[in-house]
Amino acid sequence: MKEKVILAYSGGLDTTAIIPWLKENFDYEVICVCVDCGQESELDGLEERAKLSGATKLYIEDVVDEFCDEYVVPCVQAHAVYENKYLLGTSMARPVIAK
Repeated sequence: MKEKVILAYSGGLDTTAIIPWLKENFDYEVICVCVDCGQESELDGLEERAKLSGATKLYIEDVVDEFCDEYVVPCVQAHAVYENKYLLGTSMARPVIAK
């Protein structure tokens, strides 16, 4: 039986390219997981892209409500901005993705 690896998958170039690499170099069965923080149309075609790259399965975990309630709202309330200009959008998502 093949060993399985779970890949945090965004559908971008890096995570798509690593699927065949993991299969070729380690003979892993690759199962992808994408955490939906509200990307909307960016998720279109994600399953097809993962499978065409060699993944066995893609799971999409919907955490939009949790992300907004437990991460976005507290950051906005704390006025968490970078260089007094930019909301910390991408970095706010990292803890909920890791969870």
